[in-house]
Amino acid sequence: MRTKSIAALAPLLVIGLLAGCSSPSTPEGEPAETDAATEAPLYDQLPDAIKEAGVIKIAGDTHPPYRTIEEGGEITGIDPDLQEALSEQLGVPFEIITSSGLDAMLTGMLSGRFDAFNGPVRTTPEREADFDAVVWMTTRTSYVYLAERADELSDPEALCGARVAGVTGSVTESQLARYNEWCAAEGLDPAEFVGLEDSNSTFLAVNSDRADYAGTTQSAAIDLQASDPDTYEFILQSDEQGAGVDQLALFMPKGNGLAEPMLAAFEAIFENGEYERIMTEWGIEDAAVDAPTLNPMTSE
Repeated sequence: MRTKSIAALAPLLVIGLLAGCSSPSTPEGEPAETDAATEAPLYDQLPDAIKEAGVIKIAGDTHPPYRTIEEGGEITGIDPDLQEALSEQLGVPFEIITSSGLDAMLTGMLSGRFDAFNGPVRTTPEREADFDAVVWMTTRTSYVYLAERADELSDPEALCGARVAGVTGSVTESQLARYNEWCAAEGLDPAEFVGLEDSNSTFLAVNSDRADYAGTTQSAAIDLQASDPDTYEFILQSDEQGAGVDQLALFMPKGNGLAEPMLAAFEAIFENGEYERIMTEWGIEDAAVDAPTLNPMTSE
């Protein structure tokens, strides 16, 4: 299903991805060493603040296969691969600054701590009021459970009344609310959402029996299950259960001048084949979109 995979989850640590380009994680307060390529196609479109900084500061947490923090602090995954392709167009590198919790990353952008955040987070009209959003993929929520509990948890109805761990404020929380509407229509109890800070915490909650399922993106569930098929399985939320297809975006604070050059950079990697290559290498072709879009929820 894919050519890259993560190692199995250990009890207290998500082990690093075995392949893929990497991005350094720089402690806050220490300037990153940068090497701007002023001849890059879109460098002149960058705002002066980014040119002066020589780097795009992007928030990130542990969310395999998008980002996995290695034991030595190096970050690997889809995000670093995507950022490398975008950097070739923009002429400046990305610096991933680790943070925990969606609220912290969104408020961090508004305060100027971060220039961008790549989720995976769905765009909404409310979010587009404060942020510019470049949509570059879709997802369906998946619910990961221990394979040893397949007899009791593999039926979609089993999720009703169960404990579901998910990242607070993420697409999982809103999609579970729709799932609960389906549960009610079936005469079943609603699932209980257990809000946690990051994806690592949700998988650990399943391992330690603090939750029955971990709600996550489809690509993350595919990657986790493929890396350790004897340990994890998952069910996929259907349209009947309110899934729909959410649009996932890279977010930037409105007014920081990055929206137009970032959209142009995405358009360029769609055109030159880098986007297709990355999506194929990570086995998430079914989450690809035909073209990137800017602020689809609020644009006329």
